Amino acid sequence: MQFSNSDYRSRHKGFTLIEVIVGMVVLAISFSVLTTLIFPASQQSADQLHQVRAAELAQSVLNEIQNKAFDENSDMAGGRVRCGEGAVTCTAGTGPEGAETRAVYNDVDDYHGLEYGDLYGKGNIENSQGQPISLYLGYSMSISVRNDADYSGSFSGDTKTAKLITVTVTTPTDFSMSFSTYRANF
Repeated sequence: MQFSNSDYRSRHKGFTLIEVIVGMVVLAISFSVLTTLIFPASQQSADQLHQVRAAELAQSVLNEIQNKAFDENSDMAGGRVRCGEGAVTCTAGTGPEGAETRAVYNDVDDYHGLEYGDLYGKGNIENSQGQPISLYLGYSMSISVRNDADYSGSFSGDTKTAKLITVTVTTPTDFSMSFSTYRANF
């Protein structure tokens, strides 16, 4: 019994090796196009979440700092005794006095030089009582306080007018955001 070519093809249905290779190439190209389109979009959506969290963290820290006295020698009750008036002098340096920790900071310039995290964003952001905040894993933060009497954004020697507070937060995706406010002597 002899079979014709049409009988042979009808019994052996399938793809040839060339058809399989062409299909794999087309599939690989379409996956690479999809990957290049989808990955950046997912990265951008993560960046927005990190930026919102960084803004919330900075605002919280700025609120904490704003609620402290202007200077070590100022009245903590809202300006009845202000440094730079009468016999009350303002302190010249910035940073905590002695071995103060964040839990007992009592004036704005105590926060100068406070840092959480390291160069690579690893470390824990802590609340004012020293407990780590798990929401900010991978973030880093640094705080700078400078005397700025003329509100120019640069250091001035006048210690009795205003202080520029800058909080810089770096997200886990290595995006840095700076937030600033002034604390006036009143």
